[in-house]
Amino acid sequence: MKIAKDSVVAFHHKMTDEKGEVVESSLGKEPSSFLYGHKNMIETLEHSMSGKEVGDKYSITLQPDMAYGRLNLKNRLRVSRKSIGQEGKLEPGMVVPLKTVEGTRPVTVAKVGKFNVDIDFNHPLAGKTLTFDIEIMEVRVATFEELKQGKPLPKTTH
Repeated sequence: MKIAKDSVVAFHHKMTDEKGEVVESSLGKEPSSFLYGHKNMIETLEHSMSGKEVGDKYSITLQPDMAYGRLNLKNRLRVSRKSIGQEGKLEPGMVVPLKTVEGTRPVTVAKVGKFNVDIDFNHPLAGKTLTFDIEIMEVRVATFEELKQGKPLPKTTH
């Protein structure tokens, strides 16, 4: 079966940055799964899977605009340390929860002061060119329930 809209796709991936360092990998774990055609992942990566079948392997390199966006230097803010929902020592580069009026969201610590913290709202991978090595592991038609929920249902074991 070829990947098309409303397919459930399971795939292994290895994501590397422009230095060749592994950022994320599903190898040695359960494959990642998603409902194709429902914008549940990076759009360019999703489109690259169109027409692929079980066993297909390929690589795709995405520039920042096609992945997590360019780094926006205006997406930085100084907040009080109390706003950060993190116990213990804060260090630049840490991803921590920030309490906002919309709820809690992850942000990256840019600079730490005695009373304030400079935080970065950019996605941690913004501004990076990323290469994805993909292997398609499973393709099947989504169930009615999966289409209703917009995502694959968890596998159950009997």
